[in-house]
Amino acid sequence: MSSEQKAKLIDGKAIAQTIRSEIADEVRLLSRKYGKVPGLAVVIVGNRKDSQSYVGMKRKACAEVGIKSFDVDLPEQVSEDELVAKVHELNANPELHGILVQLPLPKHINEERVLGAISIEKDVDGFHPLNIGRLAMKGREPLFQPCTPKIKGDWIKPGAAVIDVGTNAVDDPSKKSGYRLVGDVDFKEASKVAGWITPVPGGVGPMTVAMLLRNALDSAKRVIEQ
Repeated sequence: MSSEQKAKLIDGKAIAQTIRSEIADEVRLLSRKYGKVPGLAVVIVGNRKDSQSYVGMKRKACAEVGIKSFDVDLPEQVSEDELVAKVHELNANPELHGILVQLPLPKHINEERVLGAISIEKDVDGFHPLNIGRLAMKGREPLFQPCTPKIKGDWIKPGAAVIDVGTNAVDDPSKKSGYRLVGDVDFKEASKVAGWITPVPGGVGPMTVAMLLRNALDSAKRVIEQ
């Protein structure tokens, strides 16, 4: 940590690894007891670099904990009706316990309609209108809570905890991929003021994936253990 940086890093990667280890143990128990494992469909439309990066993380994480990943890769030009039809198809698949549609979607597609088409029992991202509504209502529990919990340095109160949920691809020829990921926060400036801060990558991203896996496991247990 540089002499200018005061904020302590929140290591989302280490915390997420502990959660993923617990999930892997539970998946093994389900497999041994019932001969079934959770199934998660990850739908991506187009080729945004940041979306591709996150989808890759999610698919790799599924493999590591024993969750079966169903990959659905659709072209940028896919119509809204075709995407909704695909979601309905995934809803009807009994091997799937969770459906995630990677956002943002192309501009010609109504995200609200697509997210609303996901069965509430399989909405592991917690974006279905009924899950969002239950989350906001006192005394009502959503089936799933959203997995993810532009800030300048002079916008931050001294000692504040800064959680950066942004993911942006920036061209970087020094990287094998040709780009690197940064957040929405001006990390260098915010670090001088904040008490705690999440880095990008390595902060919220791994935790988002870990909680997605947890939601998929919980969804599967509701079906398998009934």
